[in-house]
Amino acid sequence: MRILLTNDDGVHALGLAIAESIAHTVTDDVWIVAPEREQSGTSRAMTLAAQLRVRQIGPKRFAVDGTPSDCVLLALHHLIDGPKPDLALSGVNAGQNIAEDVTFSGTVAGAMQCMQFGIPAIALSQAKKFRGQDSLPWETAMRHGPDVLKSLIAAGWPAHVVLNVNFPDRDPDDVAGVEITRQGFRDQSILRTEQRTDLRGHPYFLIGYKGTLSDPAIGTDLRAIYEGRISITPLHIDLTEAATLTALQEALGKAPAGPQRS
Repeated sequence: MRILLTNDDGVHALGLAIAESIAHTVTDDVWIVAPEREQSGTSRAMTLAAQLRVRQIGPKRFAVDGTPSDCVLLALHHLIDGPKPDLALSGVNAGQNIAEDVTFSGTVAGAMQCMQFGIPAIALSQAKKFRGQDSLPWETAMRHGPDVLKSLIAAGWPAHVVLNVNFPDRDPDDVAGVEITRQGFRDQSILRTEQRTDLRGHPYFLIGYKGTLSDPAIGTDLRAIYEGRISITPLHIDLTEAATLTALQEALGKAPAGPQRS
């Protein structure tokens, strides 16, 4: 098995090293193509108006001055010798990617880009700050990651689906199991902005998160992580909302007929 690794925290991130360790439990053929520097929050952005630079930093290991989507594209078109990967892992992200976060996550985007090219892909994230601590329990992803990966490989999943795996912010022995979940949505925003002033008196702004907990529904990724379970959510790129589609078709008329023949 050949595995491609990418992330959005950068090629030197600890989470990427953990993902590499997890990948090596199933194969020795591991390729790493990751951003030169952190690309958190870039979602599926691609670099179209600037040159991309690539730096080889070791055997089967490359740093790209671009986004996770850039990394995957260059990996598959230029950097990987021989057959394309059988599997891709994106992460392990330093922080959870759950609920509405997945739509701007560079970690999930890296997996989505692989899926688009027909490569089964898993996004991996380690939750943080639910225990009131700034440190991440990386050992949780390290210990549980191999078993989760092997189980998912054995089970398989459809070609149009990305698996979004989040490890809870708990010590490895305190993990309360694994749950297959649906994507949740918070009942309030956790985004925050802050205005500051630089040394020349000019204002600037920072965007970040506040640690506000919501009250998520049972069966969601949010609830699983809050309660200390590993969350596995199948995602797909089709954002169509089926119920509204049907309602609008009924309200405005059925779908248009096909081309008319003369």
